Amino acid sequence: MPTYAAIIYSADVDPTQPEAAAMMKDYNEFGAAAAAVIRGGRALYPTATATTVRVTGGKGGDIVTSDGPYAETKEALTGFYLIECADLDEAVKVAAQIPGAWDGAVEVRPVVEFS
Repeated sequence: MPTYAAIIYSADVDPTQPEAAAMMKDYNEFGAAAAAVIRGGRALYPTATATTVRVTGGKGGDIVTSDGPYAETKEALTGFYLIECADLDEAVKVAAQIPGAWDGAVEVRPVVEFS
């Protein structure tokens, strides 16, 4: 069966803080309900902790870093799941149950399997 990345874009919150407890309860319930298809995943710390890395001049060029995410957007990349589903239709149904889809968006994308 193919694997899909369910990439979560939602409010930029710290899931480790007490004020996120209600949200995390929803995620824990999703994780239990979808355990049969989840193959991995993680939550991400807020974008304020991000460092963006670029290499100028191509391979071997100068490394340039900047504080913050790659792009400033209304919703932040807050986490992801790897889900194994029969097809895209099933992956979409699973993604619709991820709490981030309720007030943000979940991008579903097939994962390339290298041998």
